[in-house]
Amino acid sequence: MYPTFSIDSMELTPYLFFSGKGGVGKTSTASATAVGLADLGKKVLIVSTDPASNLQDVFRMDIPPTITPVPTVPGLDAVNLDPEAAAAAYREKLVGPYRDKLPQPVVAQMEEQLSGACTVEIAAFDEFANLLTKEKVTQGYDHIIFDTAPTGHTLRLLQLPSAWTNFLEDNTHGASCLGPLSGLAEKKTLYEATVEALSNKDRTTLMLVTRPDQGALAEGERAARELSDIGIKNQVVIMNGIFEVNSAVDDDIADSIYTKQQQVLKDMSEYMRSQAIYQLPYVPFPLTGIDSLRKFFTWRSEGLGPDYAEDISFLPQVLPGLQAIKEDLMEKSQGVIMTLGKGGVGKTTVATALALSLAKAGKKVHLTTTDPAAHIDQVLKDEHISEFLTVSRIDPTRETAAYREEVLSTSEKELDEEAMAFLEEDLNSPCTEEIAIFRAFAEVVDQANDQFVIIDTAPTGHTLLLLDASQSFSKEVERSSGEVPDSVKKLLPRLRNPEETNVIIVTLPEATPVLEASRLQTDLQRAEMSPSWWVINQSFAATKTTHPVLRARAIEERIWIKQIVDVEAEEAVLIPYMKEELIGSEKLLKLVMEGDNNAN
Repeated sequence: MYPTFSIDSMELTPYLFFSGKGGVGKTSTASATAVGLADLGKKVLIVSTDPASNLQDVFRMDIPPTITPVPTVPGLDAVNLDPEAAAAAYREKLVGPYRDKLPQPVVAQMEEQLSGACTVEIAAFDEFANLLTKEKVTQGYDHIIFDTAPTGHTLRLLQLPSAWTNFLEDNTHGASCLGPLSGLAEKKTLYEATVEALSNKDRTTLMLVTRPDQGALAEGERAARELSDIGIKNQVVIMNGIFEVNSAVDDDIADSIYTKQQQVLKDMSEYMRSQAIYQLPYVPFPLTGIDSLRKFFTWRSEGLGPDYAEDISFLPQVLPGLQAIKEDLMEKSQGVIMTLGKGGVGKTTVATALALSLAKAGKKVHLTTTDPAAHIDQVLKDEHISEFLTVSRIDPTRETAAYREEVLSTSEKELDEEAMAFLEEDLNSPCTEEIAIFRAFAEVVDQANDQFVIIDTAPTGHTLLLLDASQSFSKEVERSSGEVPDSVKKLLPRLRNPEETNVIIVTLPEATPVLEASRLQTDLQRAEMSPSWWVINQSFAATKTTHPVLRARAIEERIWIKQIVDVEAEEAVLIPYMKEELIGSEKLLKLVMEGDNNAN
């Protein structure tokens, strides 16, 4: 269909950015490319800029925020950029020199100004830019591979150079929500050099990883268009997970996967068809460990017979279906329900199915998303479902404009012309969007006084930043508008109260999603939030598949299902792989009505 992605037959630029919707295999593809290039004798550095990095899971080793050799792959180094650690170092660099020279309240105010999400963004970008532009780093490598965050975060990261450069040029007052601009002005040359590197087709290629899935392709196209608009035009599409039907096996699940993929590819937009597209296979083994990464690009299903997978009893024990969560929630009449997890695990599907089932049972429900990708409308197809269900999306552009207008209109009667000019400039900084989204998030949660509010949240890293930043955002809102809304004040106590908030972690029964979900749970518990349920989604082990590739996947799933049930979850439910596309209310409601899933 498409040529197979092969690093030894392609001319690859020095900088390779792997981007894509969460769950498409971006980290696996980036890591396999890094190993493959090193095996060809190239000197390679792989860098993760994802706040929720799982690079260490793929390589099965600790990867610190300093460049570290991968022992079993000569010529390959790796580094995990830590946004929080970078922010702390950046903050101390600015504030440290003043600790003994200024009164303590002034120093405290500086630290407050540098405590928001903007500081995390700009500090992480500094690390990223230093790697990209410092000759003493780049000259030591033939290729630097960036395993970037899921698409929404990647777009923000790659748009930061022009955003911050423009802000520095336009701001004349010397202060912002980032704190003293003297700490940023010296970076202007660095940012300009980074923009130049990103836009140079001889130096940088954007590798857009996607899957033959409607949502993944739609987000891939959005990323391709927006990145092209900001000058990153050298793009390659890698279509990962192409499934091949084994003619020796009659299996309806395998047939459904193949048929769905082929239909999605047939319906692909002309814009995506015009791109250089390569494909990678749907493999039966987990893409963790050097041996698996080495055979990823060369594995073929030819000759894989029906005896490839052993005859097994798939599941370690009986697990309930999604109906169990609905029954638990039916005992209440209101509250916040949040679905969290790695991108691509089915958070939107679970959130929407629960919302529909509760509304059908007569419960008042408001369903919303804080995910920039916003797939709820694709799942529901704009159906009018029930008088008990309302649906919304927190739109960053709309919320930012409304927030900016509100602050300016509130302040114009109290501030003189010069102060208004200062405030307007301050509101043009990139972090205003983050503040506006946070406020909207708090307002939606505040609606859970007489109904259920179900929040389909953004991918893991963004969600944690949103929740962890609430204290500093409260201070920032107060600084900008002069008051903190009641919804903001009440947010954290409400989210931490298990009587008011149910946190549901959604995962797939695979190594990377489970390990990342485990880290998410640890971070939530540190923030005094305990997940109520784990949802194990799209399990082949809960089906009757006889296809050798899918049976091999089912065998591997048992390890991770057992890990969830025995170690991670207070309560767990299991959703089998569904042959049908879960689009429309009828199919989603059927998902909740399924009974227990067992080994038979």
